[in-house]
Amino acid sequence: MKHLLRKVVIALVLVLIVGGSAAWYVRRDSAQAVSFRTAVVTRGDLLVSIDATGTVEPEEVIDVGAQVAGQIISFGKDAKGNTVDYGSPVEPNMVLAQIDDTLYRAQAAEAAAQVQQAKASVQTAQANLKQNQARLYQARRDWERAQKLGPSSEALAQTTYDGYRSAFEVAQANIAVSEADIAQAQASLAQAQAAQQRAQRNLDYCTIKSPVKGVIIDRRVNAGQTVVASLNAPSLFLLAKDLTRMRVWVAVNEADIGKIHPGQRVSFTVDAFPGEMFKGQVAKVRLNASMTQNVVTYTVEITTDNSSGRLLPYLTADVQFELDRLTDVLTVPNAALRWTPSVEQIDPASRDVFKSRTADSKRPEANPPSQGPKLQSASDAGAARGILWALEGKYVKPVPVRVGPSDSLMTEVQGSGVVDGLQIVTGVQAQAVAQNTDTTNPFAPRFPRGPRGGAGGGTGRPPR
Repeated sequence: MKHLLRKVVIALVLVLIVGGSAAWYVRRDSAQAVSFRTAVVTRGDLLVSIDATGTVEPEEVIDVGAQVAGQIISFGKDAKGNTVDYGSPVEPNMVLAQIDDTLYRAQAAEAAAQVQQAKASVQTAQANLKQNQARLYQARRDWERAQKLGPSSEALAQTTYDGYRSAFEVAQANIAVSEADIAQAQASLAQAQAAQQRAQRNLDYCTIKSPVKGVIIDRRVNAGQTVVASLNAPSLFLLAKDLTRMRVWVAVNEADIGKIHPGQRVSFTVDAFPGEMFKGQVAKVRLNASMTQNVVTYTVEITTDNSSGRLLPYLTADVQFELDRLTDVLTVPNAALRWTPSVEQIDPASRDVFKSRTADSKRPEANPPSQGPKLQSASDAGAARGILWALEGKYVKPVPVRVGPSDSLMTEVQGSGVVDGLQIVTGVQAQAVAQNTDTTNPFAPRFPRGPRGGAGGGTGRPPR
């Protein structure tokens, strides 16, 4: 009898152990439940665009330099009467800076004196010509009288006859010499005048003037600084011709440059004015591409109005090139077209259809739903197919759609089964289910707890 009772007790203990372990595993597995992340189909506008980054630049920038060397002794006054500085508005021929002109003024005075000296030489040569012309007249008359008398006449000796002849010929030669002296003096005068013009121009270069109407973007020198003009003219000021019109220089990837054309509408933002959208249009696409780390980009110039003056030079712009703009269309998050459920998550009535579509998607010409939307034009929007998964109780059911253009977040969809407000699945998430009971194994060894509820131990003393 005792032996039988012992067997019964052992059997009951085994049943309790197996049942407790099974209950623990059931509670552990039920602690994790799967829920769906959902979104709704919405009706609205969709902008298909290409995103890029650029820099705001003035339409025309002029680098004002110095053509002479010297020390900056002062700055001029701007249109408001203030000393020329950063942001100063200037008018054409307005003085920007003055370089010390002491040496250049002396050179100009020396050149002017040389011009006067050359003019005097010309006058002297002209006077000598007149004297020689008078001498020639006298020599010609003497020679003519000598010819009438003849060399064999008793009234005129041979030597005298020969002297009149030679005097006439010398007078003729002196005329030629005087004319040459005049030409030489005039050449020296022209040379002196050129030197004077050069010296005067260098003197004028000491006064730096604004070539156009604009705004000083950068002042690169200070009063007292010496500028040296040798092979390259030193830059003194950077002047923007007109800040009411700005340009944005954007680097566009070679994969997208084919979608860009002059006149295309553009919108962009700058960090200086968050939330404010600026408008513009493509002015030109530069053909000189650049390569950085094996990435080829083209520079696109965008013109924009800046009558308000809010856009400042060299701001970084986040640009959107508008490819297509759709209004009042049904849109879904891109994640909804990328997500594919497992067979167990699909409504039992739709599983056969899903298996059939899965088999078709393995064909090379098919477009599997997992590929997600692609950027397309409006002309071929109806050619792309996709599947949305609508929530149906604890399951999901497929909703076939035609995929249209897409931006970075939303995609246009069309189909008989898709309507505004339809709840669709974008993914799954696992969440812990709250349990009031302990989820640990009831048959695992338990350790005594410390005074704060933690496991006892670590003090070297046995629990009380």
